[in-house]
Amino acid sequence: MAGSRLSRRSFAAALGAGVSGSLLAPRFLPAVRAAAPAGPIRLDSNENPYGPSARAREAMTASQVIASRYPDAAEDTLREAIARHHGVSPEQVVLGCGSGEILKMADMAFLAPGRTVVVAQPTFEAVILYARSTRAEAVTVPQTSDFRHDLPRMAAACDARTGMVYVCNPNNPTGTIVSSAELAAFLERVPRTATVLVDEAYHHFVEDKSYGTVIPSIAKHPNLVVARTFSKIYGLAGMRMGYAVATKENADALRDQQIWSNGNAAVLAAAVASIEDAGHVTQQRDALNGTKRYLCDAFAKDGRRFIPSHANFVMVEVGSDVTPVIAAFKAQGIHVGRKFPTMETWLRISIGTQAETEAFVAALRTIVPARRAA
Repeated sequence: MAGSRLSRRSFAAALGAGVSGSLLAPRFLPAVRAAAPAGPIRLDSNENPYGPSARAREAMTASQVIASRYPDAAEDTLREAIARHHGVSPEQVVLGCGSGEILKMADMAFLAPGRTVVVAQPTFEAVILYARSTRAEAVTVPQTSDFRHDLPRMAAACDARTGMVYVCNPNNPTGTIVSSAELAAFLERVPRTATVLVDEAYHHFVEDKSYGTVIPSIAKHPNLVVARTFSKIYGLAGMRMGYAVATKENADALRDQQIWSNGNAAVLAAAVASIEDAGHVTQQRDALNGTKRYLCDAFAKDGRRFIPSHANFVMVEVGSDVTPVIAAFKAQGIHVGRKFPTMETWLRISIGTQAETEAFVAALRTIVPARRAA
């Protein structure tokens, strides 16, 4: 590349063309292998243990050639790729440093002192924690007896003070879903003055045909915002990239709260490569859901109560306060999920590799003996 200058726009074009062939010759790219990390088995943060696709790894390596430049054009390229993927306009797409920043943007944009945010209990806590900065009040609605969002009660909890309603679907930590039909009825009942934020971080793991993304519903329900992440199925948790899809007006409101230049060249390149690699998504879903079935079969064989999950984690009941159980696993080099409000005797386990999950099952049988012989 001697004697040539790589502009931001040419970098964007290269990303769109696939990065690896245009920026670095393949011989300079490292062999793509999922090396086993040193240290404990990590089954605590719902990560993809297999990591990003080969194409995403190559794109990250290739991005080094513009490391000294602000990646403004690469942000445009990613927004355009996401827009094509979902059939929306690029101006409807907002990027975030993980979906965590998207959730904070939403709190800052749609909440204020005197306003409320309606959430299930339990659910992913970030929206409640960020709401403190806006001095908004959280209104929690207990989940149903089958551990799902109680959408009718959540709709009934909305009033003129409601600034936002948060629906995590599939829900973290329970792994349960609400169907497309249930969400459609819910959207009709929520006041149009309240923003409905649907978090689809675990969307790709769902195989139930009653479930579907609500992104196509934005045209009918302009108060709807959908959050997605590259941290889960795409294996990019450590790189930090999420996004929202909304109307142009709500996207602009989110962008007003955005950190300036909140992406980096490596993650932007990896995200473009990931979203265009449909085969990797299918492969990862099949692998992780297969290991999840093994784990649930082990729970059933042991006579343990667990929640059938549509995500890349499962909750199992341990019969007593989960805190010492978590500590016992840590002592054996296995990190598992934290305690969740209203579910103090339930343990959340992220799906690891098959070998990691088998190690967890063996440890569980010593820490919390099975109710019947394994």
